[in-house]
Amino acid sequence: MEPLAPPYEADVEQALRKWMPPGVTEEPLALFRLLQRHPELASRMRVLGAGLLAHGELPALDREIVIARVTARCGCRYEWGVHAAVFAPVVGLTPEQLEATVTGDSGHPAWSERHRALIAAVDELHDTAMVSDSTWAALAEHYPASQLLEFLVLAGWYRTIAYVADGVGLDEESWAAPYPGGLGPV
Repeated sequence: MEPLAPPYEADVEQALRKWMPPGVTEEPLALFRLLQRHPELASRMRVLGAGLLAHGELPALDREIVIARVTARCGCRYEWGVHAAVFAPVVGLTPEQLEATVTGDSGHPAWSERHRALIAAVDELHDTAMVSDSTWAALAEHYPASQLLEFLVLAGWYRTIAYVADGVGLDEESWAAPYPGGLGPV
């Protein structure tokens, strides 16, 4: 399934511009153009996705670590590359940490204790769809209940995005960060 391509009908153009930050003149992301093949679904997805990125309670660095690890575990080069290029530098995620989301585990030296707990929780969710009591306790040392709930939704949301992007074989954006070493999922 291919993303929509210009020229767009007026209603599609308007919907696509809602996905992009104000004033951006570049072509909307391929993911957004793909989702617009189902306008009602796209409009519902945009609200949750934008809310998690712009109005979440998790610290921005922690949010991006979760997103990078979830998409790496799913082997989603598309979404990993977009976030690594656009958001990672803004929130202070280092190149070593970005690579560790693909090639390392929660014990990697790039991570603080708090971030080790996040990585371990993402890995458990990926592998079992659950978080063990010990991992949950480690998370709870660093995050209040509202952020813990947000973490679960964020991880699930980006797994959904990975399913969509990988399910249709979405090509990586030309400007996206390259996936480390050409590796597949961890």
